Amino acid sequence: MMAEGTCVQCKGKGLCGRPFCPILERFKSNAKVAKSIGNTTSVFGPSPPSVFVGSYNYPSLSTGPLIPPSLDLPELEISEASAVLREKINKNPGFLEDSRQWHDLRMQDVIAMRTALVRANTTFKPADAKTDNPLLMKAQELALSARPVDTEAWFKKPVVADLKFDSMMMPMGPSGQVKDFQITENPKVPNAVDRIVYDTDALSKDAILELYSGNISSEQITRLMSIGLLGRDRRLVPTRWSITAVDDTSGKELIRRIKDYPHVREITLLSGEIFGNRFEIMLLPGSFSFEILEIWMSQSVWNGGGTYIAQDHEDFYGKKEYSNLTGGYYAARLSILEYLESIKRQAFIFAVREINQNYWAPLGVWVVREAARAAVQNKVVFETKEEALADMEKRIITPRTQWEAATKLLHNRAVQMRLDSF
Repeated sequence: MMAEGTCVQCKGKGLCGRPFCPILERFKSNAKVAKSIGNTTSVFGPSPPSVFVGSYNYPSLSTGPLIPPSLDLPELEISEASAVLREKINKNPGFLEDSRQWHDLRMQDVIAMRTALVRANTTFKPADAKTDNPLLMKAQELALSARPVDTEAWFKKPVVADLKFDSMMMPMGPSGQVKDFQITENPKVPNAVDRIVYDTDALSKDAILELYSGNISSEQITRLMSIGLLGRDRRLVPTRWSITAVDDTSGKELIRRIKDYPHVREITLLSGEIFGNRFEIMLLPGSFSFEILEIWMSQSVWNGGGTYIAQDHEDFYGKKEYSNLTGGYYAARLSILEYLESIKRQAFIFAVREINQNYWAPLGVWVVREAARAAVQNKVVFETKEEALADMEKRIITPRTQWEAATKLLHNRAVQMRLDSF
């Protein structure tokens, strides 16, 4: 019998020893593949733009663009919400990749959008990023673009409806081994991207930070890193690794900045939810530290049993090891740090992420990032820490005694009000 919380900690990585994850297999069997794909051996459409580098069977990497064969998305239910979604995608195919605009969608709509994209795969090794392989060079050219690019691909065999669900990445649809593909229009490359991609002396870390400071989206920075266009020693990097690297690197830079800012003056509570992921974020006066609890409720994705609670944290001097909460830790931290940067303050951060049964399929770590961003839009100020905790308790379904017992920093933290707060 598996220990409690095994599935939550594993998230499909195979720690239970089974050849297939039964949870992921259930999502695959329930998902509908775009009917327009059929047994096609070629697809044409505006790539959002998007490229994917797989981690399975590393160092052999399945790499290539994602292309929508149709923007009609016939598998969507006929409803007012679906009609609005179709209109948005037809007006701007980039909507297929821009998770910042998905807050008002239904989960089934997100799955339908993403599984309508066909992965045009070719197998490469990490060091192939520095070669002149024509298929890889076209994928790299596509990754440079900030706007959708018309792309056509021809496959060696009919594409296969092998759907992919993952805790880190967005759902992905059918795939096939590509014979050739062409970009049929010129990519629109931002100046900041053009400059840093051709700087072969810049370290990957510095390249990420320059792009982040230049308001280049996390999605584009991730695909540039994955497809081997950043840093001195350029290599292909699995997309799931790139997502965490970009969130972590950007977050560390923000921490470096906010440590020089004044402390927040008031005890502030930020609150929000998307797709069954609720965030309650308390900011307390004091030097930077970050503590987060993840509460996986029964019947939420990955958790068919009782409530499972996990915790992680870092103090003023940083985090030395990779988080046991995996990519969600860095995604949540980044969104909260962006808020502190916007108000030019530092704080002790205590965050609770409660995942309820409304989150019934894994959509990727972007959900954590966007749920935390949604929370920072709703601000309430309290006189005391106890008042703030009591208000959090109203919206967190799990009893307070359970999640409060899992904290390690919160009650060791004395809240000292500054003189200028009075």
